[in-house]
Amino acid sequence: MGHLPERNFVAALTAAVSHLDPLPTRENVVAKAQAWAPFLGYDGSLESAGDHAMVSVNTRMGAGVSIVGRETPHDAEWVQKKEIAWVYSDAYEKLLEQEGWSGSVVQSLSDVTLRILGNLQYPADPDSWDRRGLVIGHVQSGKTANYLGVVCRAADAGYKFIIIVAGIHNNLRSQTQGRADTGFVGRSSSPKGQKEAVGVGTLVADFPHPITLTNTVSDFSARTAEVTGGQINDFKKPVVVVIKKNISTLKALYKWLHDFNAKNGQIGDVPMLLIDDEADNASVDTSREDVNPTKTNFHLRRILSLFSKSCYVGYTATPFANIFINPDAYDQEVRDDLFPKDFIYSLDAPSSYFGPEKVFLQEVSSARILRPRQVDEVTGFEHVGIADVDKYEGGDPLPESLLQALDAFFVAKCIRLIRGQANKHCSMLVNVSARVLVQQSVKGEISRYRKLVQDAVLANYALGDGVNSNYHMARLNAAFEREYADAKTTWGEVLRHLPDALQVVRLFVINSKSDEVLDYAAYDREGEALTAIAIGGLSLSRGLTLEGLTISYMHRTTSTYDTLMQMGRWFGYRPGYEDLCRVYLPPQSIEWYAYIAEKTEDLRDQIRRMRRQGKTPKEFGLYMETHPDRLLITAQNKMRHTQDVELERNLSGSLIETHRLPKDTALNAANEALIAEYWRIGFGMQPEKTDKGWIFRNVAVNTVLEFLTKYDPSLEAMHIEIKSVRDFLHELAPQFPRMDVLLIEGPAGDGESAEFRLGSQERTMVEHEGGWKMPKDRVASRGDEKLGLTDEQLALSNEYVERDHLEDPLRSEKPSDKHFREARNKPLLMIHSIRVKGSDEGQRVPAIGVSFPYVDGAPTVKVKVNMVWLKQMRGSLDDNPDDEEDYDEPAPALG
Repeated sequence: MGHLPERNFVAALTAAVSHLDPLPTRENVVAKAQAWAPFLGYDGSLESAGDHAMVSVNTRMGAGVSIVGRETPHDAEWVQKKEIAWVYSDAYEKLLEQEGWSGSVVQSLSDVTLRILGNLQYPADPDSWDRRGLVIGHVQSGKTANYLGVVCRAADAGYKFIIIVAGIHNNLRSQTQGRADTGFVGRSSSPKGQKEAVGVGTLVADFPHPITLTNTVSDFSARTAEVTGGQINDFKKPVVVVIKKNISTLKALYKWLHDFNAKNGQIGDVPMLLIDDEADNASVDTSREDVNPTKTNFHLRRILSLFSKSCYVGYTATPFANIFINPDAYDQEVRDDLFPKDFIYSLDAPSSYFGPEKVFLQEVSSARILRPRQVDEVTGFEHVGIADVDKYEGGDPLPESLLQALDAFFVAKCIRLIRGQANKHCSMLVNVSARVLVQQSVKGEISRYRKLVQDAVLANYALGDGVNSNYHMARLNAAFEREYADAKTTWGEVLRHLPDALQVVRLFVINSKSDEVLDYAAYDREGEALTAIAIGGLSLSRGLTLEGLTISYMHRTTSTYDTLMQMGRWFGYRPGYEDLCRVYLPPQSIEWYAYIAEKTEDLRDQIRRMRRQGKTPKEFGLYMETHPDRLLITAQNKMRHTQDVELERNLSGSLIETHRLPKDTALNAANEALIAEYWRIGFGMQPEKTDKGWIFRNVAVNTVLEFLTKYDPSLEAMHIEIKSVRDFLHELAPQFPRMDVLLIEGPAGDGESAEFRLGSQERTMVEHEGGWKMPKDRVASRGDEKLGLTDEQLALSNEYVERDHLEDPLRSEKPSDKHFREARNKPLLMIHSIRVKGSDEGQRVPAIGVSFPYVDGAPTVKVKVNMVWLKQMRGSLDDNPDDEEDYDEPAPALG
């Protein structure tokens, strides 16, 4: 009997146990694997196969939630009412099961793609139609699998022409083409194995292969158009093109469609679906109102305008820019902009997803995964700012943090070999600059370091305990003890595998100028695995999947948050090695990631709230635009050339805190005296004790406004924040004339309630823009908003958790601050005293925060912000989010 690939064995194992009730334990699955292996011809690692099967079985996917437009009549139930032969989608689902997806996960994906298809138009409808939608996924969470499922269903339903716009880089387009070949076309488009049956084409007899006009090497071009010639209707099967989001490509496609398919400037008999992957990148019109739309946006809209029957569906994990598209924007030639007027669908992350919450928000897992890079390193590019990293040249020493990350990768590869994962891809990400020459220099230094380590290993690995007398062996031992002492293996076992681990490591530079390709599929076809260190910049920042990503090292940063989150290639699925994953980042980036992770979850929560309220995408866009915290996540680059911007703020459901604090001891003492004064008079009410201080219930909002007027946060940015809070409280006063006040006492022994002095909370802070900066931009600890809630309110918060859990079964079953905020249902002022950990004076710094309830139809307040506010709140605008390519020369200074 021949050797059975692990993927096939895991798929068979998963199918056998995924429907058992209760679900089997890992020991049960490994035992079944042991019994089956001889009969199925599998001679690989049973432990590895068991781990992969368990992850697949335990993975659950929620259905997600959508909000829909009501301006255009639409029956979303047409998918159930019409008789449709699900040929392509059934084959696709069969392929996913063969690849090891559990039956329950495949079924949930099937249900979601059917719901998304229902938001599109029935393609046989005779009238003209134009639908626009947006699907919000998670970074590296399976968006491609989802939209390929939608493509398959659309083809089954009768869509004749399908365009997949796959990002702005060649490697991402090629990777997406390969996925489309496997999951939809059923034939390889690679020049090496062209027309060979792959994926779905191997599973169904007489599979009706769609026509693809692009391949893994060649994008659509003028030459393709000339060779293709005829009309879409000349083909009996659906036609698909996978193109790069590139102006020349879009022009060539438009010309072919216009010249060979349009009659009187319109294509009237071809239902068309355009999938825009990474829809927030380059697709959005960011131009001023008095100039033409940006070119990419223009050409996408021009292609859509050719078809009298078209659907546009954008896919992104960072949808902020898409939501801020003007829904009323119109151009005479290319018609409506790409605002998702008809539907916004928010996908739920699978339960096994290694995502932002696990990496940045959960304290236990964050401590294991994150490695904040030390700011006092003085070697290599570590001591310079991002604007100067582009001066790095070969021969300069690599920073110690990168050497430690490389050591960790070599050791992690050994542990994966020990776990039987020799046939699994294993990758490391190194993203330090968008400059090509820097990437090449870094590759050279990493190559030299790897050779030194490899030589040391070959000379010393058999010496046992004496290896520590060698510098590089001692480093590897230290990496094992530092990172993987709890990995259920020994240093001796790691030693035995080090020669094999280092032998298979390959280095790649991945950028728009490079001809090196991370072709994991080629290794899959040979039944082998790739162990890669990928060095790059912008090409590694968006869309590209690094298979088996274990160690991530990033120096590059950006203060535009959607760009920052897309750089997180480390998100995804890590079956059998999640405990080995490490992410090396600057401390500032860690704080930004945590912040944007929270804001993204806020966005998803708001979609659920608006779904319950029957709101439309347009109403959602208007709501989001009044939240400048969220607006600046994507649009702060628009402030580069202006001094002042007036924003409309809606603080409903928000927590606004003075997370930038003054260093002035006299000012801090004055603020403490102010707190003591109002505490002494009880804010006009009698205090009640809580677990961490006192609460004053039903304080007159005018008393709080008076207090906030006198409170001096020193920094201009915080003055602007407090003014916004005062204005919003004033607007809400008719609805909420009273609010609660919490005095939150820390465990330090420097408080004295008889003297109206709060016990302080010791916190680590860093100096920033002339003051102190709170970690992760948070003053209140998670759960502080629970303090002082009544039993009835606590019960209500649990009801809200149950409600949210019903909407998304994968959400935590524990209340969060959002639930406590909703249960309190009135504004809350929180007052803290922070003691700076490690400061010479151990100085105390008062801080405050105001939590607002969720208010339907809440008023907005106007606030003028400036570059000082932006810099103090979010840091400098060092990296330009509009850059689309890695570059050969140093980028021009931003002005």
